[in-house]
Parts: sequence; C-alpha cells; structure tokens
Amino acid sequence: MIEVAPRRPRPKIVTLSDAAAARVKEVMAGAAKAYLRVGVKNGGCAGMEYVMDYADAPAPFDEIVEDRDVRILVKADAVLFLLGSEIDYETTRLASRFVFRNPNQTDACGCGESVTIVAASEEA
Repeated sequence: MIEVAPRRPRPKIVTLSDAAAARVKEVMAGAAKAYLRVGVKNGGCAGMEYVMDYADAPAPFDEIVEDRDVRILVKADAVLFLLGSEIDYETTRLASRFVFRNPNQTDACGCGESVTIVAASEEA
C-alpha cells in the first residue's frame, strides 16, 4: 500500500475585513445578487487593475471562496495574483472605497487606480 502524505491546508485566495463584508452585504441585498466577483485585468499605468462586480452564478473555472457569510467568486486567471489578499472598505473625509491589501502587489501608480502584481510563488 502506498502511503500518501497529507495535503497542507489550502489558503483562502481572498478574505474580507469586517467593514468590507458589511458593505458588500448591504450592496448585494439592494442588487439581489448572490456572489461578489473579484479579479484583475491589464490596464492603467502600473500594469493591472483590480475589478469587482456582482454575479448571479459562477462562471466556468471560477474559484468559490466563502468568508464572513459572503460568497466570493475569483476569476481563474486572477487566483495567483490575488492569493492571500484582504479586501477592506475604508471611509475617509473625501471618499469611501474598497481597498485590496495584497501581498503580491509590488507597486502602484500615483493616482491609485492601477497596480503592479506578481503571481504568488509555489511556497505561498
């Protein structure tokens, strides 16, 4: 009999802060959507931009993450770029917005609209 080593626990791709979870639930209730969809796309002066949307159902190959009673869909092509990220919601005197705290982000443009992200390594 071949003995198989136990797999190490799989880290969550993304998590939500308490503030982000509360805001997502509030917005999703008004939009009557079942999922928060997150990903990245090429664009901006730093190379990539975070994207967020709401969805009724997963697309093929989406990763499904549940955190703080929110169902999150992560686009398959974004998994290695978002691995270990926390989504927060912050309010300042001038704005309220979702913020990604991403250990794979290496740089950001001056306006804060785009970022440079490297794919997570195998050790992550």
